[in-house]
Amino acid sequence: MEVLTSGLGTGVGAVMALQQAAGGAGAAPGLASGLAIGLGALGPGIGIGFGVGKAMEAIGRNPEVSGTILVPLLIGLGFAEAIAIYALVIAFILSGR
Repeated sequence: MEVLTSGLGTGVGAVMALQQAAGGAGAAPGLASGLAIGLGALGPGIGIGFGVGKAMEAIGRNPEVSGTILVPLLIGLGFAEAIAIYALVIAFILSGR
């Protein structure tokens, strides 16, 4: 269980602990990588939906500021999408590919 405290995050740490407990045999690598990408995409998906929704509300209230809102929105969406890409990389690492 030292993987859970190694600073990898609770979702990835739990998945790695599951893979280590199973000895890496059978369906554990597939399950571990599936959980890693599933849990890793959940947060960015919620964040992107929330961010775009609030931006559309702001533009709906004041359409003149759409240019001002667009740049920070795109930067924030890029950061959120990068987290999902990190989860995909971790899923590939866990699956052994």
